[in-house]
Amino acid sequence: MCFSATASFSAGVLLLGIGTLTLKLARHPRELTFAAIPLLFAIQQLSEGLIWLTFRHEAPLLNLIMTQVYSFFSHVLWPFYVPLAVLLMEPSMRRRHVLSAFVVAGFVVGVYLLYFMITFPIASRPIGQHIEYVSPHFFAGVVMTLYLLSTTVSPILSTHKMVKVFGVLALLSFATAYYFYAIWFISVWCFFAALLSAVVYLHFVGRKAQRGKPLVKSGAFVLDQSTDNSLSNHHA
Repeated sequence: MCFSATASFSAGVLLLGIGTLTLKLARHPRELTFAAIPLLFAIQQLSEGLIWLTFRHEAPLLNLIMTQVYSFFSHVLWPFYVPLAVLLMEPSMRRRHVLSAFVVAGFVVGVYLLYFMITFPIASRPIGQHIEYVSPHFFAGVVMTLYLLSTTVSPILSTHKMVKVFGVLALLSFATAYYFYAIWFISVWCFFAALLSAVVYLHFVGRKAQRGKPLVKSGAFVLDQSTDNSLSNHHA
């Protein structure tokens, strides 16, 4: 697989379009955080496109800046943001309690990695057709485990079908990227995850289709099948 400025910019532009459409489909404020995921991935991919250009045109200052921008997404934002986005949409109180623990774990990982980003700024360098991000930090095994739990397992715990699919695909892409592209893992997995964020759009398309279904009666109440799950009385 060939990675390049063209690939990063193409993915970024594609996700800008998908992200814009996804945000328009979000019906409630609690859905906006999850709906913004493709748009945030678009910004991250565009920043990596600029990093590719800094190698070609020898722009070390811009490279340093854009590497830190990209790394903020990959190291700091995602482990906290993903479980939070899933939590905000979750209707089940029991699952919300579990997801809250993932949010805390992701926040701890993000703060930990942010500290090392400030102390030891991450460097990027081209190796073959990939970018290697040199990120020195301690307890890599523990950090990676908590990171993985926060970003992939938390969506799998959701009661929403497509959110689960997003989590499963993210976990599979993690394994694939780590097995085949270990040296360039950060860049490759983020690229895969960015493309997989299109599943977020499918989640909202499915919910829009549900909102078009007829009303059904339940006891003394008339319930719209499109009623937002965050307002539902259902508990898993």
